[in-house]
Amino acid sequence: MKEEFLHYLWKYNLYDSDKLIDNEGNKIIVIQSGEYNRDSGPDFFNARIRIAGTEWAGNVEIHTKASHFESHRHNSDPAFDNVILHAVAENDKPVFNSRGEELLTVQLSFNPDIYENFVKLLNNPFIIACQSEIKNLDNFFIRHWLNALVIERMEEKSEQIMKIFSETGSDWEETFYRILARYFGFRINTEPFEMLASSLPFKIIRKHTDNRFQVESLLFGTAGLLDEGLFREAINDDYYVDLIREYKILSAKYSLRPLHGWIWKFARLRPANFPTIRISQLAAMLAVTGGLFSRILEVSNIKQLKALFEAAASEYWDDHYVFGKRSRSCSKMTGSQATDIFLINAVVPVIFVYGMYRDDRSLYEKAVSFLEEIHPEENSIIDEWISAGLTVESAFYSQALIHLRNNYCKKRKCLDCRIGAKLISMGRNLKRQDELMLDDPPFPTSLRSVQAQKGG
Repeated sequence: MKEEFLHYLWKYNLYDSDKLIDNEGNKIIVIQSGEYNRDSGPDFFNARIRIAGTEWAGNVEIHTKASHFESHRHNSDPAFDNVILHAVAENDKPVFNSRGEELLTVQLSFNPDIYENFVKLLNNPFIIACQSEIKNLDNFFIRHWLNALVIERMEEKSEQIMKIFSETGSDWEETFYRILARYFGFRINTEPFEMLASSLPFKIIRKHTDNRFQVESLLFGTAGLLDEGLFREAINDDYYVDLIREYKILSAKYSLRPLHGWIWKFARLRPANFPTIRISQLAAMLAVTGGLFSRILEVSNIKQLKALFEAAASEYWDDHYVFGKRSRSCSKMTGSQATDIFLINAVVPVIFVYGMYRDDRSLYEKAVSFLEEIHPEENSIIDEWISAGLTVESAFYSQALIHLRNNYCKKRKCLDCRIGAKLISMGRNLKRQDELMLDDPPFPTSLRSVQAQKGG
């Protein structure tokens, strides 16, 4: 039996309270289970219990066997001296704290159906272990959990955003540029785009936003894609030659060092996703006065926001996918699906975190509302949830479900998931099966740290 299962029983009072008896036959009444502790120290802080009319306040420690208190060396650790109750699945021996005092140890009794449900989920071969059961739950209950998961998703992304913010010397425009560039890679070229944005600071691009050709030259040149050995067919191509000439001037001025052109991947990509096309589209977005980050903060609706990221590659690319090779003529727009990817993964998270940083509720609420107006992602993860019977109306829910699958289902953290915890609790004789509503998580700690960095 896993100790985490016992934590779950204790946290939600899913044990037989009538069988909580001390060594002298007194009933133990749990007034407050305590605060769940995932760090070192006792499992639950600040619990309150009553025995024979006397109320006790302190901590609760939980083990599968009582003897684990010794094998885990808690008996020599003063941090466990304030344990008022030791709850176990098997009370195999008396144990003592570092002061030599015997712990009050009780063996938890519970509905065996609960444990059977837990084992079924844990051993299910599918990543989404509850996929055949989730449709039996109330839709409001599921949505309530997904609402909390969206915030968790933002919290997860905030860590990366604030790391980049720190690396850029607290420059939000530079931070947004780097994050946006990353998603122009569409997985295959994510790393090269990250390297490009790091090698070519936005503070340089900012000086040339009134000249799109110069922005393209800076991007293509620093990307290493103007290396004359890469595109031999382009040796007499006027546009290509002009880019090289311009980059030689700009790279000397700013002491830029190009990346190796061979890091960019073209194989197995649709031509519309070739890095040449995406770099030109990125240049179009960046070549705006005032800075792109400043503009995303000013928009008031999703239509205005999408317009900022619906960009076309420059005219040369109408009949090219790579330098020097002509193709059938068509305008190379980012496309609605690509635009949504930028909004979901780069734009909305940055607006949200910036709102937290500035303690501006209107900004981070606006960011979340944007997610509700963007189409959901179309990928295998969302297909799994749809097959399980869920309706995914917007990116708000697709983001929550991606987070749920990757951070809970895949890691088999069913006990930490409200859906899993609800399903596990549905034992035949469970009195509280219709009452179990897990609490909302506290305000994310890392988002508190975002606000704390405001003064840094």
